[in-house]
Amino acid sequence: MSEPSIFFSEVNERQGVFHRRTFLLGGFTGLGLLALGGRLAQLQLVEAQRYQKLSAGNQFNYRLAPPPRGMILDRNGVSLASNRPNFRLMITKDKGLDAEAVMDDLAKLVPIDGTRRARVLKDLARAPRKAPVVVMEDLSWEEFSRINIREPELPNVTADMGEVRVYPFGGAFAHVIGYVAKASDRDLKAAEGDPGQDQALLHNPGFRIGKQGVEKAFDRDLRGKAGATKAEVDAQGRVVRLDPAGDIAATAGKEIRLTLDADIQNRALEVMGEESGAIVMVDCQTGDLLCMASAPSFDANRLVKGLSGAEYRALAEYERKPLLDKTMTGVYPPGSTFKPTVALAALSAGVDPTERVVCTGGWYFGGRTWHCHKKGGHGVQNMHDAIKNSCDVYFYQMALRIGPDPIHSTATALGFGQAFDLGIPGQRKGLVGSRDWKKKAFKRDPVWHPGDSVPYGIGQGYINVNALQLAVMCARLANGKRALNPRLVKAIGDVDQPHGDAVADLPFPQEHIEIVRAGMAAVANDPTGGAYKQSQLGLGDVLMAGKTGTAQVRQYSQTGSRSNQGVPWRLKDHNLFIAFAPYDNPRYAMSVLVEHGGMFGSSAAAPRAREVMRVALLKDPEIRARIEKPMPLPSLEPGDTEASEAPTPTDGVPAVG
Repeated sequence: MSEPSIFFSEVNERQGVFHRRTFLLGGFTGLGLLALGGRLAQLQLVEAQRYQKLSAGNQFNYRLAPPPRGMILDRNGVSLASNRPNFRLMITKDKGLDAEAVMDDLAKLVPIDGTRRARVLKDLARAPRKAPVVVMEDLSWEEFSRINIREPELPNVTADMGEVRVYPFGGAFAHVIGYVAKASDRDLKAAEGDPGQDQALLHNPGFRIGKQGVEKAFDRDLRGKAGATKAEVDAQGRVVRLDPAGDIAATAGKEIRLTLDADIQNRALEVMGEESGAIVMVDCQTGDLLCMASAPSFDANRLVKGLSGAEYRALAEYERKPLLDKTMTGVYPPGSTFKPTVALAALSAGVDPTERVVCTGGWYFGGRTWHCHKKGGHGVQNMHDAIKNSCDVYFYQMALRIGPDPIHSTATALGFGQAFDLGIPGQRKGLVGSRDWKKKAFKRDPVWHPGDSVPYGIGQGYINVNALQLAVMCARLANGKRALNPRLVKAIGDVDQPHGDAVADLPFPQEHIEIVRAGMAAVANDPTGGAYKQSQLGLGDVLMAGKTGTAQVRQYSQTGSRSNQGVPWRLKDHNLFIAFAPYDNPRYAMSVLVEHGGMFGSSAAAPRAREVMRVALLKDPEIRARIEKPMPLPSLEPGDTEASEAPTPTDGVPAVG
């Protein structure tokens, strides 16, 4: 029997296959272990902090905290816009929220009317998930406590304390400071492409943005930088407890200091009463604006909370336009307050100030009679008398003689027809007519006719100005040298803003300015002046210079009466007055405009200017010291009775000390 044969080639082949498979499987196993070890190392060593943060994020949540808005102060540090605590009730939109049921529950705890309910439900429908929607603001302490006690029973309801903007003086500064309100859809859309905007902050229910005036113009400076509050939450995202140690503090907005004076501004609004108009005061030495009051005004605090449609319509449709800033946006014919400008233009054109014009109450030119405001006329008038008496006939003839261009040039140099860099929007330049202007404005009749110059000389026709420009014109005349620019913002944070006196000199000889100023002094201090009785300050030797103005808003008939009795308010004349004081060393200049006042500027505007000017003068330490300085005792001539000796009674009655 033969032995079985062993084929070593087969054995070797099987061993080789086994070894290859073992090596291959071992390699895969090794690679897997290596990858698993590398991933574990990456998770535990490299990305440990990241996952710790994610883990903490599941446990803790940061809620955006709007920053305190920067304060707005007057020149003396008086608060014009600040912040106060505000108890708010909010609903956070979430999946499965039954908004109708929540509102029903809340209505049992706090007063929620149908209008508010509809508005909240609409806001919840539009809000993104997890976004809080404000139900009520300015909760009372009782309402706030009631909600907090029952908060565990109310899903997605929170009551917290935020801040709300407050304006201590209500409407006194409403036009110049403006107000804040919740960002509208238009605001949010405009901010979408702006990398400098904090989108999360804009959507926060407690955040407000500036809507007008200083609040709007310096909104970025006033906003500050948002912070966050740290809170521990459960798996559903509900707050378990707060962690104040982890809060991120917000940075308050910058403080803005204005040049305005709260006392002067409040007095200005007070003296305007129910009239419509504006009062502007400028420091003649620096150009600082001390007063920019527009009347009637509105309470800015009401707009912060939000007006109903009916309330807003009532403001918008009222004929005296409380929403219009009449200091900068409203433009009016200046009337006779423009005559000092025309007089200065005539002097620059070579007119002799001693030249006389006879005023008989009217002047026939161009096929019609141009009337003077005084029936029977003023008689013989030189420039000084014409300014003092506000003689229309004199200025009709001067304007016709020199033409519109010298008047335009002088008016522009005094501040008319331009917008000043106050930092806030809303200014209208008005209109100062010239030959070039008419060529561009009237294509069918581009020629400046002689008849256009006649009313131009008394501040009517192709001339419209605002109250700010009138005050600047008066301040430049009072200063006599510098073409002062008005300044409203004194400082932003710790940075002072440019002064208004860093400007070029006026292009007029000093003697010409003195002639015009002397005429204005006679208006207020000569017993025959147009505003003598209404311009007496009663402050010793501190005197005021001024100029009255009455601007027509309708065409008078040639023979009809110019009385405003029985005329609708919107058709009555405007009343104006410009003034500066003290006359011998001017410090303050101002303009007063009473819209459709129906009386002469001396009757309606001048008394208001006097009262506001008194406040400014009495607040000035140097001027007050001058007013309170005792009068010198009269000197005694030789032979007079000694001051220490009492006269001897001659009638048997003892002298009374």
